[in-house]
Amino acid sequence: MAKEFPPQKVRDVVAEVAKLLKEKKETVSVAETAAGGIISASILSTPGASGIYKGGLTLYTLESRISFAGWTQADTDKYRGPTTDIVAGMATNVRGKLGSTYTICESGTAGPTGGNTPNRTPGYVALAVATESGVYKRELSTGLGGDREANMIQFAVEALGLLRDVIKGDAKL
Repeated sequence: MAKEFPPQKVRDVVAEVAKLLKEKKETVSVAETAAGGIISASILSTPGASGIYKGGLTLYTLESRISFAGWTQADTDKYRGPTTDIVAGMATNVRGKLGSTYTICESGTAGPTGGNTPNRTPGYVALAVATESGVYKRELSTGLGGDREANMIQFAVEALGLLRDVIKGDAKL
């Protein structure tokens, strides 16, 4: 038996985001890492997605970030795990290239293992939504430990939730 898609935890927030974007005639693009394409695929699963979705990238490797997200070798050399500044930079770069109203970016540590700094602990995620007026950032821990799949889904939920808050005017720069 096939699993539901999008995952149930994502379903309500992606439907709300799609409705808001359609009502406002605005668009979104996605630059995701640890969510592995779940954000883009969830948006694309909504009817009328072609009117709101400008494109997406899964920037999982450092090489992909150099090729597609404006990173330099210096960025790669100093990389010490995901941060809100890193995702803000990727979101801004991708938004400029795709011309969307908003660009969602997330990067986190899905698990099952991680490192010994807070941003390398399984469940940590850094989020950003780039807009014309600035970049909204948020970071959190899911509290799901090393459950890779659960963290990936929760990263998508959190990223879409931040986008919803930005669209509604409930997020702060």
